[in-house]
Amino acid sequence: MKKQVVTRYAPSPTGYMHVGNLRTALYSYLTARKNGGKFILRIEDTDQARFVADATKIIIDTLHTAGLKYDEGPDIGGPNGPYTQSERKAIYMQYAQDLVDQGKAYYCFCQKRNADEDCEAIVVDPCADLPLEEAKKKVAEGASFTIRHRVKKTGTTTFVDNVFGEITVQNDTLHDIILIKSDGMPTYNFAHIIDDHLMGVTHVLRGSEFITSTPQFIQLHNDLGFEVPQFYHLPLIMGKNEAGEVSKLSKRHGAVAFSDLVALGYLPQAIINYISLLGWHPADTDQEIFSLSELEQVFDTANIRKSAAIFDYDKLKWVNSQYILKMTPAEFKEYAMPYIRNTLTRDVFDVDKLCEILQPRVQIFSEIAEKIEFFQDLVDFDINLLFNPKKKTDEQNSKEILSLALQKLQSVELSDWHNDVLYQQLEDICVQTGLKPVSVMWVVRIALSGQTVTVGGATEIMQILGKSETMIRLQTTLNRL
Repeated sequence: MKKQVVTRYAPSPTGYMHVGNLRTALYSYLTARKNGGKFILRIEDTDQARFVADATKIIIDTLHTAGLKYDEGPDIGGPNGPYTQSERKAIYMQYAQDLVDQGKAYYCFCQKRNADEDCEAIVVDPCADLPLEEAKKKVAEGASFTIRHRVKKTGTTTFVDNVFGEITVQNDTLHDIILIKSDGMPTYNFAHIIDDHLMGVTHVLRGSEFITSTPQFIQLHNDLGFEVPQFYHLPLIMGKNEAGEVSKLSKRHGAVAFSDLVALGYLPQAIINYISLLGWHPADTDQEIFSLSELEQVFDTANIRKSAAIFDYDKLKWVNSQYILKMTPAEFKEYAMPYIRNTLTRDVFDVDKLCEILQPRVQIFSEIAEKIEFFQDLVDFDINLLFNPKKKTDEQNSKEILSLALQKLQSVELSDWHNDVLYQQLEDICVQTGLKPVSVMWVVRIALSGQTVTVGGATEIMQILGKSETMIRLQTTLNRL
């Protein structure tokens, strides 16, 4: 009988949710869903010095917002709980002491070494050969200790990574890693192995930075008598600065937290779509827009790439724009209204028309403010913007256009104040003056906005502003002339 695929996402609650962490969660989720398996959320909080309050809530909220539903976790429980490592402390200690009793681990009392867990370069630990009874006596007397794994120092350790292939290391390059710290808490190196075994995890997807540690993990699996899971080490996500220099993605490259990207106006489903392509792409297709349900069907770990992925904000914007274009007018309006309200306090304009012209013109919702701020007030713009040789406009015909526009628009009823009627009024000015539409529309649009580039044309702007504000702005500009 084929074994059920079980994956897990096991973050440390140390702050915001980086896109690299989110990609690990996504790939783990997709691997489980593609294979009809189970996806588990586990919080690895053994490093209490780096613990950040509310970080677990941020992780849970992010996964919920992203649509990555887990089958077991700290907030929903499950048969293998608890799902927070600090609540499983006694479990780890029992396994560690069993290893000590078998001679596969030992108590270490070296205070200097144990105070710095990164100090792993000591080839011979003086505590490694301490008789077990003597070591247990020191423990009983209250001596501070850690428990270290007695790694094999001869021969080689080989494992297969399903992304990078077969990897072999010389065992004399490995060190006796700490399993239990002096405060009684397990290290990541130990706790995740115990938890993966007890929770039935079959496939482990994690960052490529863990490749160098995996041989030690393999030895530890073997000494514990645990089955080694399938490993998939994911390539780094890199960022590029303005000079084109590439380095590991960080805040200096821009927003890297999921919450920050959402706050900037990226849609959660667009972020997930883009992140899925950072190191993976389905074979035999150029398709780039995938819903989460589509990803669940097409995702294949065989297509995870070895090479580092470059986080491209322009590409993310493009992906986001595709999702915006697919929104219904009602959906777009719901998302856009908070940005509109934060920019405009006037309520005399046509919001539906504003949303209609915005939807195909924005890539992220935070762009809305800059595009619509001229609807709030007509700034004291350079009057020479009206005069454009290419549009064949000058001071004289600009006055004529604005005067006629005021006359014709005055007679338009409020019930008829919409684009088609307004366009016909400006076309009549073209007939009356002999000017081309490009000239008339240019002058009116500049008079209304004070800008050469606007979201929407002259008549669309008039419809949004409403009759009263339109007449005020046209008259103000004419007075300046």
